[in-house]
Amino acid sequence: MHPHSVPPPIADYASAALLDDVDRRIINGLQGGFPVCTRPYARAARDLGLEEAELLARLRRLLDERVLTRFGPLFDASRFGGANVLAAMSIPRQDFERIAQFVNQQPEIAHNYRREHRLNMWFVGAAETPEKVEAAFRYIEDITGYPVFRFPKEQEYFVELMLRA
Repeated sequence: MHPHSVPPPIADYASAALLDDVDRRIINGLQGGFPVCTRPYARAARDLGLEEAELLARLRRLLDERVLTRFGPLFDASRFGGANVLAAMSIPRQDFERIAQFVNQQPEIAHNYRREHRLNMWFVGAAETPEKVEAAFRYIEDITGYPVFRFPKEQEYFVELMLRA
């Protein structure tokens, strides 16, 4: 596949993965905070009653099976001079999964959600500078052929979302 081509549609990962009690404990236990120390995975594993190697292997499997689409920190980019921009696209149903997979592969993209609306794909672009966010949006437009509608932040609110597995 050409490095700039849009990947083919993805399978329904939710039905492919089965979570056991340890997986659920990991997912539930690592939301809302992660240790900041020399060996954060060792500390997190200990807090969950696991060995570090098992935690890392399970996280890798959950990511590979797309139970988790991302595991990592979320930063308030604007506090560091960066930018966060809400964006949306209008994608035909038959292209949605393929375009969603491509959009999700971009390192500047987070929080991609499907909506029942003309603008049916919503995500956040975040990067060190507003120019990098804009470049990511232009790249998505160039490769997919679909426009990215930008909704810059006017006012910020903090809402902590934690989902139980």
